[in-house]
Amino acid sequence: MTWFRALRDTARSGLAVDRSGFEPLLALRGALGLAVVVGGTLALFGPLAAVSSAFGAFQAVIATFQRSWRPRPVLALASGGSLAVSTFVGYLTVGHLVLFTALIAVWTLASGLAWALGPTVGIIASSNVAIMLVTITLPTSVATAAGHAAVIAAGGVVQAALIVLLPVRPWGAQRDALADALAAEADYARRLRRDPTAAFDPAPLMLARSAAAVSPRQARRRPAELHGARGIAERLRPVLASLADPAFGVPDEGPARERVRELLAAAATVLDAAAQAVRHGEPPRLAAPALAALRTPDTGAILTGPPRRAALRLAALLADVTETARGEGGEAGFRDRPSLLRLLPGAARTVRAELRRGSPVLRHAVRVSTVVVASYLAGTALPLGHGYWAPMTAVMVMRPDFSQTYGRSVARFGGTLIGVAVATALVETLDPGPYAAAALAVLAAFGTYLVLRTGYAAANVGISAYVVCLLWMGGEEAGQTVPERIVLTLIGGLLAMLSYALYPAWETPRLRNRLADWLLADCRYAAAVVDHYADPTEPEAAEREIREALLAARDARIAWRDALARAADEPVRSRGLSHAAADAAGEALGEIGRGAMLLEAHLPAHGDAPVPGAAKLAEALRADAERAARAVRERRRPEWGRVREALTRWEDAHDVLEPGAALIGDALTELADALPPKGERSR
Repeated sequence: MTWFRALRDTARSGLAVDRSGFEPLLALRGALGLAVVVGGTLALFGPLAAVSSAFGAFQAVIATFQRSWRPRPVLALASGGSLAVSTFVGYLTVGHLVLFTALIAVWTLASGLAWALGPTVGIIASSNVAIMLVTITLPTSVATAAGHAAVIAAGGVVQAALIVLLPVRPWGAQRDALADALAAEADYARRLRRDPTAAFDPAPLMLARSAAAVSPRQARRRPAELHGARGIAERLRPVLASLADPAFGVPDEGPARERVRELLAAAATVLDAAAQAVRHGEPPRLAAPALAALRTPDTGAILTGPPRRAALRLAALLADVTETARGEGGEAGFRDRPSLLRLLPGAARTVRAELRRGSPVLRHAVRVSTVVVASYLAGTALPLGHGYWAPMTAVMVMRPDFSQTYGRSVARFGGTLIGVAVATALVETLDPGPYAAAALAVLAAFGTYLVLRTGYAAANVGISAYVVCLLWMGGEEAGQTVPERIVLTLIGGLLAMLSYALYPAWETPRLRNRLADWLLADCRYAAAVVDHYADPTEPEAAEREIREALLAARDARIAWRDALARAADEPVRSRGLSHAAADAAGEALGEIGRGAMLLEAHLPAHGDAPVPGAAKLAEALRADAERAARAVRERRRPEWGRVREALTRWEDAHDVLEPGAALIGDALTELADALPPKGERSR
């Protein structure tokens, strides 16, 4: 992609608006908490303290809007507390340019490294740096700085308390994640009716898995319908696939295929009803024709072998789904979510692991630290005043990947231009007093919360207007600083964009590594499944091993998909992996995972006889996968000699393992054809 096209596309994405992201009740609750904090602080301590408290309460709400499964009060408290510490430490050093510059460098470096812990932590850390640059200009002594830090933390406490006292759709995010997973499986069942080998995106299941992790206290309060349904959905997916796939005995046409289509349609109907019930916390409304289709007694006469076993298993699992959707039954255990304190040692290890050459997270941290320091020094040196607008813009727009950084830079400038102009004209015309200015700020904050999930440009209009109203409340003349803010915002955004061009962390050159990781994870998953056919004596241990391998394969697949999406927006050439080769390789790896999943649907029971040849196939998969992954990274054609030899030496036929292994073997051949060695073009 050329630079012109990349800039055009990222600008469009930055200015795009998603109208489905409105959350009016959440926005109203956040604005109410902000009004309580600002009004109370204004009455008790005056305008400057009210401005600080307003930033703390505002940022606490922003934190609760992030995609996280942590309790919202915890996010509000963590945001308010960390911002209070940042403000106090920043004020202590702001009078010394060298010392404060060093503090900014360290603080922004840490906020950049925080992205290793996930986007929620990264966004909160970056926002804290940005708001600190404003709040440190308000106190006039160490004592008042401590007071400002206290009211900032109090803003987070008030917002956390409001979340507890005025809950808006409790467990709503977890309900949506589980409902989306069930709905995705319903859609999968419908697609299998038309395409028996249709692909399935595991992202909804992985998201539901993340949402299912709770603390022991949360586990006691979690609604009954959120227990167990995710595990059943996980077991449903391979059953649906094996029922539809012609390789397992159902011909493309005829009575058996029609019966399979009828069962898949019924499964989709039941899963949709369960998803609706979970999403809204109501009993499922099950259609009588779907239930009748699942209970038809002639299944055994039409389907035989693996399809019959899959049909019986499907009916049992769907019955379990409806029971859990009603709040009955379900799994007694829960996935533990450690507290923030328990996470600290692991978080430190994760960040420390990124302190290495070639780490994209470290590269982002160095880049954002350098740009923020340069923006601050430029804003201080220029005779404009309010120099913090430049570094504040830089730290808010910079992200670890190219497209977000450039898109947010454009959105930030456009949103700031509109927000500052409108808010300045309003306050200059109305000349409001402190309380009226506070009311305008709360109104701007409500608008920000309302559009926060619709797009960065729309949110920036509200944020810019909010800052202008607060600074007016603190006694600053808005009209005299409009050009300064616009120019400094432009400087910060341009420096951020220039830094990525000069010191990039392109995803495109790392695509082969991502592909190799996925290949290795898929083959390990397939080997773990085949191993159980070779030794079915310990089903529980085998199930744990298969589950861990499956999750690793899904993580690798999602990492590849996200990397491919980021690389598509980058203005660099793909070296050694064309778009066509990447697509073909992705399809082949998807088939490897599908073959393993089909085998997993028919794992032998305890006491069944071992399948001859399965152990050799599992060993061959692991050995060849290691060499093939190295070949992919080194731009060589992967070879599968041991796997092909194992596939040609079956000592006995098996109605499931043989066709499933054949699917995996064909996919490995397709992968080798899709990745020609260096100097050759893919087919």
